[in-house]
Amino acid sequence: MKFSPDNWQDVFIPEYPVLELIVRGMALYFFILFMLRILTRRTTGELTAMDLVFVLLLTEAASHALGDFTTLGDGIVMLLVFLLCNHGVNQLTYRFTFFQKIFEHPPLLIIKDGNLNLRNMRKELLTKDELMNSLRENGMENISDVKKAFVESDGRISFIQYEKKETNGSRKNKEKI
Repeated sequence: MKFSPDNWQDVFIPEYPVLELIVRGMALYFFILFMLRILTRRTTGELTAMDLVFVLLLTEAASHALGDFTTLGDGIVMLLVFLLCNHGVNQLTYRFTFFQKIFEHPPLLIIKDGNLNLRNMRKELLTKDELMNSLRENGMENISDVKKAFVESDGRISFIQYEKKETNGSRKNKEKI
């Protein structure tokens, strides 16, 4: 039984040309980012069992496209490429709204003045039951209590309630003093 390899270069020196590893990594990073951009927000935000299987299959398919690496060096180069791509995209979206529009979903209005926007709900494949579940999780019972609701870029649903006057309990916008 061996406790160490005969040649440490076989462990750390990349087998593939470094430029090939960089190009493969960048191509796959941006392809997967593009795929996640065209999917609904809820797919990327709230992972159900089906979504988790999808992500696992996606990574398995990507691993074959990256090549069958046997050295630690190949894996390290690929990880560095992914980290640099991710950092670069984060910097671009932070500094430039143009890139933010390309890489991130804008909030999508699904309730306005207590009325459902069924078109936008269909766009996100959001059922009324799922919306009601999210409403209850946020301490609300009725859609009519919601001034606005949005599906955020990360898949969460945010709610803006009407402000209530405590005297009669009716829904009224707060008057400015």
